[in-house]
Amino acid sequence: MHIFEKLAEYRYEQVVFCHDEATGLRAIIAIHDTTLGPALGGCRMWPYRSEDEAVTDALRLARGMTYKAAASGLNLGGGKSVVIGDPHKDKSEALFRSLGRYIETLGGRYIVAEDVGISTGDIHHIQVETSYVVGADVSYGGSGDPSPFTALGVVQGMRACVEEVFGTASLEDRTVAVQGLGHVGYHLCRLLHDEGARLIVTDLEAAAVQRVVREFGAKAVEPDEILAMPCDVLAPCALGAVINDETLPRLRCRIVAGSANNVLDETRHGEALAERGILYAPDYVINAGGLINVADELEGYNERRATKRVMRIADSVRRIIAISKRDGVPTNVAADTLALERIAAISSMERLHTGHPYGQLSRRRETL
Repeated sequence: MHIFEKLAEYRYEQVVFCHDEATGLRAIIAIHDTTLGPALGGCRMWPYRSEDEAVTDALRLARGMTYKAAASGLNLGGGKSVVIGDPHKDKSEALFRSLGRYIETLGGRYIVAEDVGISTGDIHHIQVETSYVVGADVSYGGSGDPSPFTALGVVQGMRACVEEVFGTASLEDRTVAVQGLGHVGYHLCRLLHDEGARLIVTDLEAAAVQRVVREFGAKAVEPDEILAMPCDVLAPCALGAVINDETLPRLRCRIVAGSANNVLDETRHGEALAERGILYAPDYVINAGGLINVADELEGYNERRATKRVMRIADSVRRIIAISKRDGVPTNVAADTLALERIAAISSMERLHTGHPYGQLSRRRETL
């Protein structure tokens, strides 16, 4: 991998490689952009097949967090950390405390939260070594699991999309195919069931599928069948790159709106969806609920305030649809436009001198 070429392509600020032989820690922290504020982004633990794959994932996710924060109106930048390892086998208190020490060395440039393969318990271990943490369990002063808020935001984004395609924001009797039944996928199914939607679901873990079928009356299909199921909304809630050259011809949905990051394998796949008449809710906008919730901790957590902010994701999706129509571009490009325009506006602000240590030094000398 030509790492500096990759950093230059999208102007990443910093990549930190973290290694601790004693604990087995092999982690990467990627900071994309801190124009709007410190980089905030979750930590993901995954058994990557190679170090290059781990770096690529960290970079893509960090950039997505920059856009997510900007499009959500948050005063935060984008970052991400990934831990190479099996979350079912390789976790330990020492490993996450070691990661916490590396995060502490960044002095607040990066704030960590929970992501795939990470629990609130793991976050607490990190919190022992650094204060730059959000999303810890409520018993440790955090806001707890952000998954319900991510799911809530996805439902709000779906409403905006359904309103655009079908003329009504109601999800009742709409068929939603949910790919991935982890923390967010489960809560999404719960909310959709309460709305009266019909559910088609799949997951690699049979127990997760059985639970959703039992509790919400969902129809279960095999993982390789879900993308081809006829439905109103396809909700990818697993890993990224779901929409690609191979899967596009199989889609039989009107809307793609889910919680997964980096749903599009390449930017051009957003245009391909539009050409097929499929409305795409840009992932980093519709799945921002978890980020919005944990970011509220930085102000002194208030669940009611955080919930109201998450509900506004519907308005964000509507704005992106409007920009898409105005500029004649796919919705993923419209979302990038919204985020980049905000970053550029803040970046171009006049830089005012607010005091200088030399001036302070001169005053101190006058008193001697």
